[in-house]
Amino acid sequence: MVILFVAAALAALALIVGLHRYAYVRLVRDTTSGPGPVRRLGAAVFVAGPLLMVGAVASERAGAPFWLQRTLSWPGFLWMPLGLYLVLALLAGELVRPLLRRALERRATRQGENEGPAPSENTVTAEPAAEPAAEPAAEPAAEPAGEAVADEAAARPEPSRRLFVSRVVGGTAAAVAVGTVGYGTYGVLRGPRVKRVTVPLARLPRSAHGFRIAVVSDIHLGPVLGRGFAQKVVDTINSTQPDLIAVVGDLVDGSVKNLGPAAAPLAGLRARHGSYFVTGNHEYFSGAAQWVRQVRELGIHPLENARTELAGFDLAGVNDLQGESEGQGPDFGKALGDRDRTRACVLLAHQPVQIHEAVRHGVDLQLSGHTHGGQLWPGNFVAAAANPTVAGLERYGDTQLYVSRGAGAWGPPTRVGAPSDITVVELASPEA
Repeated sequence: MVILFVAAALAALALIVGLHRYAYVRLVRDTTSGPGPVRRLGAAVFVAGPLLMVGAVASERAGAPFWLQRTLSWPGFLWMPLGLYLVLALLAGELVRPLLRRALERRATRQGENEGPAPSENTVTAEPAAEPAAEPAAEPAAEPAGEAVADEAAARPEPSRRLFVSRVVGGTAAAVAVGTVGYGTYGVLRGPRVKRVTVPLARLPRSAHGFRIAVVSDIHLGPVLGRGFAQKVVDTINSTQPDLIAVVGDLVDGSVKNLGPAAAPLAGLRARHGSYFVTGNHEYFSGAAQWVRQVRELGIHPLENARTELAGFDLAGVNDLQGESEGQGPDFGKALGDRDRTRACVLLAHQPVQIHEAVRHGVDLQLSGHTHGGQLWPGNFVAAAANPTVAGLERYGDTQLYVSRGAGAWGPPTRVGAPSDITVVELASPEA
């Protein structure tokens, strides 16, 4: 097992090094005419970027001093999407390079044809014989000197077609990558947008028709997203005036000691039937037991493999699968085993893969997060390979699954093709 882990780590390291070398060659070496300060600066950037990236991840996982985590996180985590989109844009540029070179060659050919053929050296003028006797001695010496200066100016080296093409493709790739990451980061920092979805439940009584649950997942408070972001999330949720708030895991990336003040605004969550919380996998990297106590102090009710009966339906919650490493994994039997099957049931479970147990236990609706919708395209394809549903509402037998893309972001505070959201799920009764 250890050998496989080491082999996978070395393979990942080789891939990272190889992709960064490719980006350096295309973006720096191929766009400069020779060694110099620009190349040295480019080399420094392509060495420092991945080192900061590894340092940001390692400092968070190792529980380094919080000031160090915050110092490394912004540049290190932002390098992740920047490096990704630089490589993707440069790879797309490989398709453009030959087309651009051919276009330049055709243009040069047309210009040469338009200039016409040069005069022949054997052309004889009408009056060659009258000249020899009147030849001045000094004049001819001056002519070649002037012609030599003109020839020298014409022969000054212009950037080659290859260099020009490399600069166009490299500059475009850099602009696309920076613009993509900039817009994706702005989308996260401005705060999540509200989505609304209506979910009919066959066993929901008429009295509970229109019950609104604000679903928020994957806030990921940490060294990048802090107290100000938490306040934006709270304000957005409260503006929807929900009947109940469901926080379905991955609230934090760090200890209560470091992030307790950042999470404090969550005490301001307001809903008629209260707020509920289940753990996500990142809580178990951050001290899950301490965070369960902390959210309880903030007025949020943890559902640790537990259930509560509300007017019209049961609300249940199970621990995340990561809790199995600490003997605190999901226990569907404890949460759902003795419930009245004639009542509708809504389950809070962080990971969509828990849907199969939910189906077996007759759950009507499971609310999940975890996937971030892929967060960074083409990460949605990776997320789809690991999860039954990446985002949105789908049906599995008699059970429906709704997956939120999440309010925050893990690692880079950037989303591309997977905008953050807080979803208001409105339950509908067939009797209404």
